[in-house]
Amino acid sequence: MQSAPVIKDVVLLGGGHSHIAVLKSFGMRPVPGARLTLISRDIETPYSGMLPGLIAGHYTADEAHIDLLPLTRFANARFFQADVTGIDPSAQTVLLKGRPPVSFDLLSINTGSTPSTHQVPGAEDNVVPVKPINRFLPHWKLLQKRIEAHEGRINIGIVGGGVGGVELSLAIHHAISRSLNMLNNIRLELVTADEEILSEQPSGVAQRFRRLLAEREIAVHTAAEITKVEPGTLFDSSGREFVYDEILWATQASAPAWLSETGLELDDDGFMLVNENLQSLSQTNIFGVGDIATMINTPRPKAGVFAVRQGPPLIRNLRSSLLGRSLSSYHPQKSILKLISTGNQCAVASRGIWSAEGRWVWRWKDWIDSRFIRKYQQLPEMAMEKMSSVVSPELLDSAPEKLPKDSIRCGGCGAKIGADVLTTALKDLPIIPKKSVIVGLDQPDDAALISVPPGKLSVLSVDAFRPMIPDPYLFGQITANHCLGDLYAMGAEPQTAMTLATLPIWPEKKLIDELRQMLLGALQVFNSEGAALVGGHTSEGAELSLGFSVMGLIEPDQALRKTTPREGDALLVTKAMGTGSLLAADMRAKARGRWIEEAIMSMLLSNRAAGNLLGSHGASACTDVTGFGLVGHLLEMLRGSPLGAVIDMSALPVLDGTLQTLSAELVSTLQPKNERFSQQIENTNKVRQHPMFQLLFDPQTSGGLL
Repeated sequence: MQSAPVIKDVVLLGGGHSHIAVLKSFGMRPVPGARLTLISRDIETPYSGMLPGLIAGHYTADEAHIDLLPLTRFANARFFQADVTGIDPSAQTVLLKGRPPVSFDLLSINTGSTPSTHQVPGAEDNVVPVKPINRFLPHWKLLQKRIEAHEGRINIGIVGGGVGGVELSLAIHHAISRSLNMLNNIRLELVTADEEILSEQPSGVAQRFRRLLAEREIAVHTAAEITKVEPGTLFDSSGREFVYDEILWATQASAPAWLSETGLELDDDGFMLVNENLQSLSQTNIFGVGDIATMINTPRPKAGVFAVRQGPPLIRNLRSSLLGRSLSSYHPQKSILKLISTGNQCAVASRGIWSAEGRWVWRWKDWIDSRFIRKYQQLPEMAMEKMSSVVSPELLDSAPEKLPKDSIRCGGCGAKIGADVLTTALKDLPIIPKKSVIVGLDQPDDAALISVPPGKLSVLSVDAFRPMIPDPYLFGQITANHCLGDLYAMGAEPQTAMTLATLPIWPEKKLIDELRQMLLGALQVFNSEGAALVGGHTSEGAELSLGFSVMGLIEPDQALRKTTPREGDALLVTKAMGTGSLLAADMRAKARGRWIEEAIMSMLLSNRAAGNLLGSHGASACTDVTGFGLVGHLLEMLRGSPLGAVIDMSALPVLDGTLQTLSAELVSTLQPKNERFSQQIENTNKVRQHPMFQLLFDPQTSGGLL
């Protein structure tokens, strides 16, 4: 984790081409004291230059996408997977769907554009937008299967006569041309409102593609402005109807609706207006790049090449803004090289009025695209030593809030976080009242008062962590889930929780925000599980940590113990394993984002339902699988018993990617200690080479029940 105190927050909204350049740059040359946060709906971002090749089948999805999670880890940045719903420039926060707002000192927006389906009545419900491509790809796979299995012809209409629509038409044709059966089962038509396809390109380029479309029997309908869409039917302004089995929408995309509510200055089409420094015209600490922005003095078409070229000037100006230096201007080229694919590993090149086509152009394009994407897929080895803790004087001088000046920090009660920080962080938290809580956060006292019904037993547990992921909201959720695991393993019903938080020496506003994000995440879990947060304790420390003391209730004769298994019992484990190795790989930027996404979903899964099922179906013993791994916790169950146990390693549930990370020896720091349990396995030497062997000792965070 970052060792320098967080002085300023740089939030990157969207995983576009400019922002991946920012992440790589800050990973190579960080600014101590500046914390980067990337907010993106998707974990993988597609490279626009390879999308036609991906549809045509020339590239795999992994070859055409940049994995944002390793890249953010390399940059020592936070990654928040979320949908943006707005920006509050005055409060300096980004508003997100289903989670708390995120504060910023500097904000850069590179979210791209959105499908323009909302502009045509009926389109949103009856067409398939091609962008965002991550949502189109699963539909395209299903469509291919439909085409192959169809006995008659499937008519597909592609709306949009620009580069995107033309490339998509030719890519689809090539993808299906590899099967004669599929080629006979499809008819492709291209529909455009313009008088000619590729109206923004030189006439020579348009003529080349007219010929190519005709050669592949792709019909073209020009001057067809679509005014209404019904199921399977397009209606244009002249009254014509176009009937299709499938309608793909590849028109020029529009600005996202939330942008109009931000108060930022926009152009006539609703896109953000920026100056030559890439700054918003109305808010100097907000930058805009890529399709979402329009440069007021030098407007250019919405194309990925401009987002790529805006990366370096954006990097310079973000660094200069952080350090209070003057910004530099960016002047885009008037004429750029355009390489447009024709589907069949050929392409057309143009610049100005010059154009050419052939396989050599495709090889040129493929070389450029592959070289670009490798820069972000093949990252340098991360230096695992801590970043410099020395913050630049320029950054400190330009910060809105200063650090505490005491060089020697007190211990004991002097290490407590100030009351204002805790009070502000706890203000208006959505705590659900519970009748058993006599004194809690609503009327704070020296301690909480909880009533315990007659005949019930209290079940108590406590645990705490350093962050295993850099998202404080999800970290709070995972920690709360993990801490409740002990209660569910015993069959208890959660009642209350108290927080234990250690916070680093940061400016007060940053501490409040971090603590509040963590507590809101934890409360999302506690509220859904019926546990009331009744108090807590915060103190200063060298690094961030969060934990909870939890209390539950149980009937005395219903408590499940861990040391009471019976002869002949079957062993059940209720969650897939592998979080220890996956999180270790993630910290080293060696894990795929989709692996970590699955691991996080597992850690967020409550053990409540599993605990209730095990209790109601007569389980004899139960524990939760956490830090000691499967074997360590199984040995705890067998301790003091004459029983042994047999593990069928091929039956172990495993999270995706775990076998790859274990084989690469990417393991948790606790793994070697856990492997000492192998001394108590009868046939260790025989099974040591089994690919699942190391999984037996992998420490789990918020693991399942055993």
